[in-house]
Amino acid sequence: MTEPTRTIAAPGGPADPPPPADKPVPQFLADLQREIGSGVTALSYWVGDWTAILSIDRLVAAAQYLRDAPGARFEFLSDLTASDWPPRSKRFDVIYSLYSISLKHRVRLKVQAGDGEPVPTVTVVWPSANWLEREVFDLFGIRFAGHPDLRRILMPDDWQGHPQRKDYPLEGPGEMLMENPLDWLNLKHREEIE
Repeated sequence: MTEPTRTIAAPGGPADPPPPADKPVPQFLADLQREIGSGVTALSYWVGDWTAILSIDRLVAAAQYLRDAPGARFEFLSDLTASDWPPRSKRFDVIYSLYSISLKHRVRLKVQAGDGEPVPTVTVVWPSANWLEREVFDLFGIRFAGHPDLRRILMPDDWQGHPQRKDYPLEGPGEMLMENPLDWLNLKHREEIE
């Protein structure tokens, strides 16, 4: 008797939980919403940290505001990373972790970008973004428009593909590369059953 073949659905990305009703929005985020209006598409609160989800075209304006506003003063970009959710049309989340050294508070910014859609560089706001954006470009293939030196930083210049993408072959470059990551998941699942 053969087992029925199951199809695996890929995750569509993490949910951005809204803040609890009894959790007041920090003043710097309320001011940011007033400053850039619909550029803040949502606010999220998860495990003690706030995230402002932004439209991609308002990223630099939001970054400049959060760096310069007296109540925010996020002078330190502590990290910049991405995550890949291939089933979505805007498959990449680009995440910026900010910290205010002088006011001792933190926040995350997040934008979503489609494959091949450039994200504006924030090197004009935080020069430390230079290497962080290069790392994200190298490992995910996300291009940063206006970056002063966008080239690989970890992988060799002639490396094929971007290793942190979910559709990158686990066996390495040159192995079976499937355009649709769901095909790979289903193939692996069939091999496990057999």
